[in-house]
Amino acid sequence: MPRMETSSTAQIVEALTKAIVEHRLRPGTKLAEQKLADHFGVSRTLVRQALFQLSQNRLIRLEPARGAFVATPSADEARQVFAVRRMLEVEMTRAFVRQVSPAMLRSLREHVAQERAAVDQQDVPGRTELLGDFHVHMAELMGNQVLAGLLRDLISRCALITLMYQSNEAAADSSDEHAAIVKALAARDEALAVQLMEQHLLNVEAGLAFDRKTPANDLSLALAR
Repeated sequence: MPRMETSSTAQIVEALTKAIVEHRLRPGTKLAEQKLADHFGVSRTLVRQALFQLSQNRLIRLEPARGAFVATPSADEARQVFAVRRMLEVEMTRAFVRQVSPAMLRSLREHVAQERAAVDQQDVPGRTELLGDFHVHMAELMGNQVLAGLLRDLISRCALITLMYQSNEAAADSSDEHAAIVKALAARDEALAVQLMEQHLLNVEAGLAFDRKTPANDLSLALAR
């Protein structure tokens, strides 16, 4: 495996995330610490730090005595997560309309603008994080940290599936739908806001291409770019 100039933990995280997102590393691929250390020109300690950070983001799983592996996303789990999110977020939207303020709307509009910029720049990890954070941000603006924590965990459980299987077009549609939800919230139209939120979550789920093919799990080739 070719040796690169010494990398930082953040650069290793970024390179591995990019390889996973771009389907160069398939689910289940073993991420050997020594191979990664040789490739990036760093110590195994830095590699372990990067792998731990990726495990916190649920992009990889760490198994005792076996090592690190690219997480294997489950389509069934994703569908269950979206079902629970619909239950929670429909009621969150109702509550949000009743306490919406100009400051809350301004914050949501700024967030949607950041989403659109990430989509336009084809920043896949960035747009995925921002699109998911929109929902967490709504809960935070309401001051409900328990709900924000629940949503953050639910969204992270299917983050890899969204990263791997959401197309550019679907991501752009998601951002547009967020903008429409904000517009309905600004109008204090509870029925429309709830309808748009529920349909948005259904659309995100429907837009995930679970049958997308992945390449052979060759760590050397995957990181050769």
